[in-house]
Amino acid sequence: MAIQTPRLPADDPDLGTLTLDELELRWAAFAARAPISAEAMTGADRKAQALGITGEALMEHAGTAVAAAARALLVFNGREGRPILVMSGPGNNGGDGFVAARRLAAWGVPVIAVFVSTDERPRTHDAARNWKRLDGLENVTCVHAPVARDLAILGQGIEKAGVIVDALLGIGSGGRLREPIRAAVEVIRHGRAAGVPVLAVDTPTVVDLTSGDPSDPVVRADLTVTFHRPKLGLMAKPGKSLAGRILVAPIGIPAEADRG
Repeated sequence: MAIQTPRLPADDPDLGTLTLDELELRWAAFAARAPISAEAMTGADRKAQALGITGEALMEHAGTAVAAAARALLVFNGREGRPILVMSGPGNNGGDGFVAARRLAAWGVPVIAVFVSTDERPRTHDAARNWKRLDGLENVTCVHAPVARDLAILGQGIEKAGVIVDALLGIGSGGRLREPIRAAVEVIRHGRAAGVPVLAVDTPTVVDLTSGDPSDPVVRADLTVTFHRPKLGLMAKPGKSLAGRILVAPIGIPAEADRG
């Protein structure tokens, strides 16, 4: 009997009701795939878009997967009714966070969406579009935090958050972090120390997805939702210990994009 491929996240109407264990089971076939490096993942993403899969569609599936996992993490920790704090950087990792915020709000979960950047708007078209789509939405509070002082103010009372979503930086980042990302990482670290569970988008900010090497400072996550295939850096030390539990979600990259 042929194995049925699960629906992609944005096309899965039940995703927002599933537990963490149910999400893991739903996406088990992707977690069982061979792990890849950051470079290979970037290549697969580009090839998928060359084959006609839009960046917008990839981001929608990624962000929806993150939203489902964030809601499940909220319930798992008995923190329902508290807002989910989504910390998004200026690139596509941040765009995934903006999609997650929109999806969570549609499911009735209150969200504080924070754009962490000195820029006035996200740097990529898809991320900028999804930041704009949050304007005026019910259950969403949007905050632009261009300097460290804004993050320090935001961090006051961080223990009241239900879950913190780390969508600050993804593939292609590392080393010593600069402001205001550095301050945002410190807010996330403070929140986790206060008992708030942390979900990382693709990789904790920032664990190198090839080597597993951490940035300075680095986020320690309770749950990481990575995409398409497991990543070498999340299986190596110290990345494995920083990622926490790992879910591998599909985002619609076709098999042909993995070849060559």
